[in-house]
Amino acid sequence: MSPYQTGATEITLALAIVKTLVLVVGGVITYFAFKAYRRTRQRALGLLAGGFGLVTLGLVLAGMLYELLGVQLELGILLESLLVLAGFLVIAYSLYVQ
Repeated sequence: MSPYQTGATEITLALAIVKTLVLVVGGVITYFAFKAYRRTRQRALGLLAGGFGLVTLGLVLAGMLYELLGVQLELGILLESLLVLAGFLVIAYSLYVQ
């Protein structure tokens, strides 16, 4: 038995749970930001909602691409990082615009 396989199933399960929680919490934050945008029609809140949506999508994307579509893990992580970066840039811009 390889020492690298010890606990692999538990770690995979924990990662799936954490990523699911990130998706749920990020989705709720995005929903509330979008709801605030619809209520006020302030462009900054719309950008904020979009930024949080990109960050949430990015944080969940790498594992989904790897597990469901068979994409190389490194490529999935690169795409994840690019979406998170884009989301943070949109969030920063939304705070600057106001």
